[in-house]
Amino acid sequence: MSRRFGPFWLALLVVLAGAARPLAAQIPQAEYARRRAALAVRMSDGALLVLGAREPEEDYMSFYQAPRMEYLTGFHEPNAALVIVKRGTSLTSTLFVEPREPAREVWTGTRAGPTGAAEVTGLVTRTHLELAGALDTLARAGGLLYVVGALSGDSEDRVNLTADDQLVRSLARRNSALKVAPFNREVDKLRGTKSDAELALIRRAVTITVEAQGEAMRAMKPGMNEYEIQALIEYTFRRRGADRPSFATIVGSGPNSTTLHYNASDRVMNAGEVVVMDIGASYKGYAADVTRTVPVSGT
Repeated sequence: MSRRFGPFWLALLVVLAGAARPLAAQIPQAEYARRRAALAVRMSDGALLVLGAREPEEDYMSFYQAPRMEYLTGFHEPNAALVIVKRGTSLTSTLFVEPREPAREVWTGTRAGPTGAAEVTGLVTRTHLELAGALDTLARAGGLLYVVGALSGDSEDRVNLTADDQLVRSLARRNSALKVAPFNREVDKLRGTKSDAELALIRRAVTITVEAQGEAMRAMKPGMNEYEIQALIEYTFRRRGADRPSFATIVGSGPNSTTLHYNASDRVMNAGEVVVMDIGASYKGYAADVTRTVPVSGT
Protein backbone atom coordinates (compact mmCIF):
# COMPACT_ATOMS: atom_id res chain seq x y z
CA MET A 1 0.00 0.00 0.00
CA SER A 2 1.36 3.47 -0.91
CA ARG A 3 2.35 6.02 1.71
CA ARG A 4 -0.42 8.33 0.54
CA PHE A 5 -3.15 5.83 1.39
CA GLY A 6 -1.52 3.96 4.27
CA PRO A 7 -3.49 2.67 7.27
CA PHE A 8 -3.04 5.89 9.28
CA TRP A 9 -4.43 8.10 6.52
CA LEU A 10 -7.33 5.76 5.81
CA ALA A 11 -8.26 5.81 9.48
CA LEU A 12 -8.05 9.60 9.52
CA LEU A 13 -10.31 9.87 6.47
CA VAL A 14 -12.90 7.65 8.13
CA VAL A 15 -12.88 9.84 11.26
CA LEU A 16 -13.18 13.04 9.24
CA ALA A 17 -16.00 11.62 7.12
CA GLY A 18 -17.90 10.70 10.26
CA ALA A 19 -17.36 14.16 11.74
CA ALA A 20 -18.65 15.86 8.61
CA ARG A 21 -21.94 13.93 8.69
CA PRO A 22 -23.43 13.87 12.19
CA LEU A 23 -26.00 11.22 12.95
CA ALA A 24 -29.62 12.34 12.95
CA ALA A 25 -32.99 10.86 13.82
CA GLN A 26 -34.23 8.51 11.11
CA ILE A 27 -37.87 7.76 10.37
CA PRO A 28 -38.60 4.05 10.91
CA GLN A 29 -40.56 1.84 8.52
CA ALA A 30 -43.36 1.60 11.08
CA GLU A 31 -43.98 5.33 10.90
CA TYR A 32 -44.28 5.27 7.12
CA ALA A 33 -46.73 2.38 7.47
CA ARG A 34 -48.82 4.42 9.95
CA ARG A 35 -48.92 7.30 7.50
CA ARG A 36 -50.17 5.06 4.69
CA ALA A 37 -52.81 3.57 6.99
CA ALA A 38 -53.96 7.04 8.06
CA LEU A 39 -54.28 8.07 4.42
CA ALA A 40 -56.25 4.91 3.56
CA VAL A 41 -58.82 5.83 6.24
CA ARG A 42 -59.65 8.87 4.12
CA MET A 43 -60.35 6.67 1.07
CA SER A 44 -63.47 4.81 0.03
CA ASP A 45 -62.96 1.38 -1.51
CA GLY A 46 -60.73 1.72 -4.54
CA ALA A 47 -57.09 2.24 -5.43
CA LEU A 48 -54.59 4.97 -4.67
CA LEU A 49 -51.73 5.78 -7.06
CA VAL A 50 -48.81 7.81 -5.69
CA LEU A 51 -46.31 8.97 -8.32
CA GLY A 52 -42.75 9.84 -7.38
CA ALA A 53 -40.41 12.28 -9.11
CA ARG A 54 -39.05 11.40 -12.55
CA GLU A 55 -35.40 11.05 -13.49
CA PRO A 56 -34.07 14.55 -14.38
CA GLU A 57 -33.69 15.07 -18.11
CA GLU A 58 -30.32 16.82 -17.77
CA ASP A 59 -27.30 14.99 -16.35
CA TYR A 60 -26.21 18.03 -14.33
CA MET A 61 -29.47 18.18 -12.35
CA SER A 62 -29.71 16.33 -9.07
CA PHE A 63 -32.65 14.07 -8.27
CA TYR A 64 -34.91 14.88 -5.33
CA GLN A 65 -37.89 12.76 -4.44
CA ALA A 66 -41.40 14.21 -4.65
CA PRO A 67 -42.32 15.28 -1.09
CA ARG A 68 -45.53 13.24 -0.91
CA MET A 69 -43.82 10.05 -2.10
CA GLU A 70 -41.04 10.76 0.41
CA TYR A 71 -43.65 11.16 3.15
CA LEU A 72 -45.41 7.87 2.39
CA THR A 73 -42.45 5.61 1.63
CA GLY A 74 -39.07 7.21 2.39
CA PHE A 75 -37.86 5.81 -0.95
CA HIS A 76 -35.32 8.01 -2.73
CA GLU A 77 -35.06 6.77 -6.32
CA PRO A 78 -36.68 8.17 -9.49
CA ASN A 79 -39.69 6.82 -11.38
CA ALA A 80 -41.15 5.04 -8.34
CA ALA A 81 -44.89 4.55 -7.86
CA LEU A 82 -46.91 3.36 -4.88
CA VAL A 83 -50.26 1.58 -5.36
CA ILE A 84 -52.57 1.03 -2.38
CA VAL A 85 -55.75 -1.01 -2.88
CA LYS A 86 -58.55 -0.83 -0.31
CA ARG A 87 -61.40 -3.33 -0.22
CA GLY A 88 -63.38 -3.08 3.01
CA THR A 89 -60.93 -3.79 5.83
CA SER A 90 -58.36 -5.26 3.43
CA LEU A 91 -55.42 -3.05 2.48
CA THR A 92 -52.55 -3.97 0.15
CA SER A 93 -49.61 -1.76 -0.75
CA THR A 94 -47.15 -2.30 -3.60
CA LEU A 95 -44.13 -0.20 -4.53
CA PHE A 96 -43.00 -0.16 -8.17
CA VAL A 97 -39.33 0.73 -8.73
CA GLU A 98 -36.73 0.71 -11.47
CA PRO A 99 -35.14 -2.70 -12.09
CA ARG A 100 -31.45 -3.36 -11.64
CA GLU A 101 -29.65 -2.66 -14.94
CA PRO A 102 -25.85 -2.76 -14.46
CA ALA A 103 -25.10 -1.20 -17.87
CA ARG A 104 -27.33 1.78 -17.09
CA GLU A 105 -26.11 2.07 -13.52
CA VAL A 106 -22.66 3.02 -14.84
CA TRP A 107 -24.33 6.40 -15.54
CA THR A 108 -27.02 6.64 -12.86
CA GLY A 109 -25.36 4.88 -9.93
CA THR A 110 -26.53 1.67 -8.32
CA ARG A 111 -30.29 1.18 -8.02
CA ALA A 112 -31.96 -0.72 -5.22
CA GLY A 113 -34.14 -2.82 -7.51
CA PRO A 114 -37.19 -4.64 -6.09
CA THR A 115 -35.17 -6.63 -3.54
CA GLY A 116 -33.30 -3.64 -2.16
CA ALA A 117 -36.40 -1.43 -2.16
CA ALA A 118 -38.33 -4.06 -0.19
CA GLU A 119 -35.60 -4.11 2.45
CA VAL A 120 -35.59 -0.32 2.75
CA THR A 121 -39.36 0.22 2.82
CA GLY A 122 -40.85 -3.04 4.10
CA LEU A 123 -43.27 -2.99 1.15
CA VAL A 124 -44.11 -5.61 -1.43
CA THR A 125 -42.09 -4.40 -4.40
CA ARG A 126 -42.20 -4.96 -8.16
CA THR A 127 -40.42 -3.41 -11.12
CA HIS A 128 -41.66 -0.19 -12.70
CA LEU A 129 -42.11 -2.12 -15.96
CA GLU A 130 -45.10 -3.90 -14.37
CA LEU A 131 -46.91 -0.71 -13.33
CA ALA A 132 -48.93 -0.12 -16.50
CA GLY A 133 -50.32 -3.66 -16.50
CA ALA A 134 -51.20 -3.48 -12.81
CA LEU A 135 -53.00 -0.15 -13.27
CA ASP A 136 -54.96 -1.43 -16.28
CA THR A 137 -56.07 -4.46 -14.27
CA LEU A 138 -57.34 -2.21 -11.49
CA ALA A 139 -58.91 0.26 -13.92
CA ARG A 140 -60.87 -2.38 -15.81
CA ALA A 141 -62.73 -3.14 -12.61
CA GLY A 142 -63.93 0.47 -12.59
CA GLY A 143 -64.48 2.38 -9.37
CA LEU A 144 -62.28 5.09 -7.91
CA LEU A 145 -58.62 5.79 -8.54
CA TYR A 146 -57.18 8.32 -6.10
CA VAL A 147 -54.06 10.02 -7.45
CA VAL A 148 -51.20 11.75 -5.66
CA GLY A 149 -48.64 13.40 -7.90
CA ALA A 150 -47.64 16.45 -9.95
CA LEU A 151 -51.11 17.24 -11.30
CA SER A 152 -52.16 20.42 -13.10
CA GLY A 153 -55.62 20.41 -11.53
CA ASP A 154 -57.20 21.85 -14.67
CA SER A 155 -59.42 19.36 -16.50
CA GLU A 156 -59.61 21.68 -19.56
CA ASP A 157 -55.87 22.19 -19.94
CA ARG A 158 -54.53 20.38 -23.00
CA VAL A 159 -51.18 22.17 -23.24
CA ASN A 160 -49.50 22.33 -19.84
CA LEU A 161 -49.89 18.70 -18.87
CA THR A 162 -47.33 17.16 -16.56
CA ALA A 163 -46.01 13.64 -17.08
CA ASP A 164 -48.27 12.53 -14.22
CA ASP A 165 -51.31 14.17 -15.89
CA GLN A 166 -50.54 12.35 -19.12
CA LEU A 167 -50.21 8.96 -17.42
CA VAL A 168 -53.50 9.31 -15.54
CA ARG A 169 -55.44 10.67 -18.51
CA SER A 170 -54.17 7.91 -20.75
CA LEU A 171 -55.30 5.34 -18.19
CA ALA A 172 -58.75 6.95 -17.94
CA ARG A 173 -59.14 7.01 -21.75
CA ARG A 174 -58.42 3.28 -21.95
CA ASN A 175 -60.89 2.52 -19.15
CA SER A 176 -64.08 4.58 -19.43
CA ALA A 177 -65.59 3.17 -16.21
CA LEU A 178 -62.72 4.53 -14.13
CA LYS A 179 -63.26 7.63 -11.99
CA VAL A 180 -60.19 9.66 -11.04
CA ALA A 181 -59.99 11.70 -7.82
CA PRO A 182 -56.98 13.94 -6.99
CA PHE A 183 -55.75 13.21 -3.46
CA ASN A 184 -52.81 15.57 -2.89
CA ARG A 185 -54.67 17.65 -0.31
CA GLU A 186 -55.37 14.65 1.89
CA VAL A 187 -51.66 13.82 2.07
CA ASP A 188 -50.87 17.46 2.84
CA LYS A 189 -53.36 17.47 5.71
CA LEU A 190 -51.56 14.51 7.28
CA ARG A 191 -48.20 16.24 6.79
CA GLY A 192 -49.45 19.13 8.94
CA THR A 193 -48.85 17.07 12.09
CA LYS A 194 -45.20 16.27 12.80
CA SER A 195 -43.88 13.25 14.67
CA ASP A 196 -40.95 13.40 17.11
CA ALA A 197 -38.65 12.02 14.39
CA GLU A 198 -39.78 14.71 11.95
CA LEU A 199 -39.31 17.46 14.52
CA ALA A 200 -35.75 16.27 15.12
CA LEU A 201 -35.01 16.55 11.40
CA ILE A 202 -36.55 20.03 11.24
CA ARG A 203 -34.44 21.15 14.21
CA ARG A 204 -31.33 19.86 12.44
CA ALA A 205 -32.28 21.81 9.29
CA VAL A 206 -32.69 24.96 11.39
CA THR A 207 -29.36 24.40 13.19
CA ILE A 208 -27.50 24.00 9.89
CA THR A 209 -29.15 27.14 8.50
CA VAL A 210 -28.23 29.21 11.55
CA GLU A 211 -24.64 27.93 11.39
CA ALA A 212 -24.42 28.94 7.71
CA GLN A 213 -25.78 32.38 8.52
CA GLY A 214 -23.17 32.82 11.24
CA GLU A 215 -20.39 31.83 8.82
CA ALA A 216 -21.69 34.38 6.30
CA MET A 217 -21.86 37.19 8.85
CA ARG A 218 -18.29 36.55 10.03
CA ALA A 219 -16.96 36.46 6.46
CA MET A 220 -18.81 39.49 5.08
CA LYS A 221 -16.50 42.39 4.17
CA PRO A 222 -16.71 45.46 1.88
CA GLY A 223 -15.56 44.65 -1.63
CA MET A 224 -16.90 41.09 -1.56
CA ASN A 225 -19.46 40.00 -4.12
CA GLU A 226 -22.86 38.69 -3.06
CA TYR A 227 -22.13 35.38 -4.80
CA GLU A 228 -19.15 34.81 -2.49
CA ILE A 229 -21.48 34.89 0.51
CA GLN A 230 -24.04 32.72 -1.29
CA ALA A 231 -21.32 30.18 -2.08
CA LEU A 232 -20.18 30.12 1.56
CA ILE A 233 -23.75 29.61 2.79
CA GLU A 234 -24.44 26.72 0.44
CA TYR A 235 -21.02 25.18 1.11
CA THR A 236 -21.82 25.24 4.82
CA PHE A 237 -25.19 23.59 4.16
CA ARG A 238 -23.56 20.67 2.40
CA ARG A 239 -20.61 20.43 4.78
CA ARG A 240 -23.04 20.12 7.70
CA GLY A 241 -24.94 17.33 5.93
CA ALA A 242 -27.88 19.15 4.33
CA ASP A 243 -29.27 17.86 1.03
CA ARG A 244 -29.43 21.28 -0.64
CA PRO A 245 -30.92 24.75 -0.17
CA SER A 246 -34.66 24.44 0.47
CA PHE A 247 -35.26 27.41 -1.86
CA ALA A 248 -33.19 29.84 -3.95
CA THR A 249 -30.67 31.50 -1.62
CA ILE A 250 -31.19 35.27 -1.26
CA VAL A 251 -28.19 37.51 -0.53
CA GLY A 252 -29.20 41.05 -1.46
CA SER A 253 -27.05 44.09 -0.70
CA GLY A 254 -27.83 47.81 -0.99
CA PRO A 255 -30.64 48.34 -3.52
CA ASN A 256 -31.00 44.57 -3.95
CA SER A 257 -32.04 44.24 -0.30
CA THR A 258 -35.48 45.64 -1.17
CA THR A 259 -36.24 43.05 -3.86
CA LEU A 260 -38.29 40.34 -2.16
CA HIS A 261 -37.14 37.39 -4.26
CA TYR A 262 -33.79 38.66 -5.46
CA ASN A 263 -31.40 35.79 -6.28
CA ALA A 264 -28.97 37.04 -8.94
CA SER A 265 -26.27 37.42 -6.24
CA ASP A 266 -23.95 39.45 -8.46
CA ARG A 267 -23.17 42.80 -6.85
CA VAL A 268 -20.15 44.07 -4.93
CA MET A 269 -21.06 45.03 -1.35
CA ASN A 270 -19.94 48.37 0.09
CA ALA A 271 -19.25 49.46 3.67
CA GLY A 272 -22.33 50.61 5.55
CA GLU A 273 -24.82 48.93 3.22
CA VAL A 274 -27.59 46.67 4.41
CA VAL A 275 -27.51 43.02 3.36
CA VAL A 276 -30.60 40.82 3.55
CA MET A 277 -30.03 37.07 3.77
CA ASP A 278 -33.05 34.80 3.37
CA ILE A 279 -31.72 31.24 3.46
CA GLY A 280 -32.76 27.73 4.33
CA ALA A 281 -31.24 24.26 4.36
CA SER A 282 -33.13 21.13 3.37
CA TYR A 283 -32.14 18.20 5.59
CA LYS A 284 -33.44 14.75 4.67
CA GLY A 285 -36.49 16.36 3.07
CA TYR A 286 -37.26 18.83 5.89
CA ALA A 287 -36.71 22.54 5.34
CA ALA A 288 -35.70 25.59 7.34
CA ASP A 289 -36.15 29.30 6.51
CA VAL A 290 -34.16 31.98 8.33
CA THR A 291 -34.04 35.69 7.40
CA ARG A 292 -31.50 38.19 8.75
CA THR A 293 -30.64 41.79 7.90
CA VAL A 294 -27.04 42.83 8.67
CA PRO A 295 -24.77 45.80 7.87
CA VAL A 296 -21.56 45.46 5.88
CA SER A 297 -18.92 46.71 8.34
CA GLY A 298 -15.21 47.40 7.95
CA THR A 299 -13.18 49.23 5.36
